[in-house]
Amino acid sequence: MKLISWNVNGLRACMNKGFMDFFNAINADIFCIQESKMQKEQATFDFKGYEEFWNSAEKKGYSGVAIFSKIKPLNVAYDMGIEHHDKEGRIITAEFQNFYLVNVYTPNSKRELERLDYRMQWEDDFRSFLKNLEQSKPVIICGDLNVAHKEIDLKNPKTNRRNAGFTDEEREKMSLLLDSGFTDTFRYFYPNLEGAYSWWSYMGKARANNTGWRIDYFLCSKNLDCKLLGAKIHPEIMGSDHCPVELEINVS
Repeated sequence: MKLISWNVNGLRACMNKGFMDFFNAINADIFCIQESKMQKEQATFDFKGYEEFWNSAEKKGYSGVAIFSKIKPLNVAYDMGIEHHDKEGRIITAEFQNFYLVNVYTPNSKRELERLDYRMQWEDDFRSFLKNLEQSKPVIICGDLNVAHKEIDLKNPKTNRRNAGFTDEEREKMSLLLDSGFTDTFRYFYPNLEGAYSWWSYMGKARANNTGWRIDYFLCSKNLDCKLLGAKIHPEIMGSDHCPVELEINVS
């Protein structure tokens, strides 16, 4: 099974930058997007052969996630079931026969870390949410987790130490999540690979110089490690300030 995750930074804008070319060429079994920045009814495009599931923010043009799946899920649920988290269209959970897939767009701590305290609360609640799902069957998590976990996961760790996405607090929460029983699938295959990033600032020729961050992930329950077949990042795919990430796994 091939799964793709991509923060498209506005799906309608990305559509004008070759989104469907990649979507059709990669031919994923399940394709997840984050930051759709739209409501489903605004879509003037369709995804033939795919079931569509959308979760949009109450605020127009903000956040939003979607799942497009060739396989019809047994069940689909939205958000965490915690009211103060559930207004920004950040989570879709699709249940399949042998696993749950959670597509997530983690809140950004923002400049001056104005949302860091909220982010810490979100992290604890999201981890509990995942562990609760895992009591039933294994979990695959994909999306923009808005954190570069280790120094190897961004070009300039020293100068970004207290910036959103690379604070000690956010990195510790990521460690806590992994230590609770999840695998960072890219690092499973490439533990020491440097220069592997999934997001680049639009400023200062960051992408041309590969001055990036790896903040887009596929995580999985550790008991799926033996099912992992491959993981990739697709930095050659343009259309957003993020690029797609991929997981191949045998979960049939």
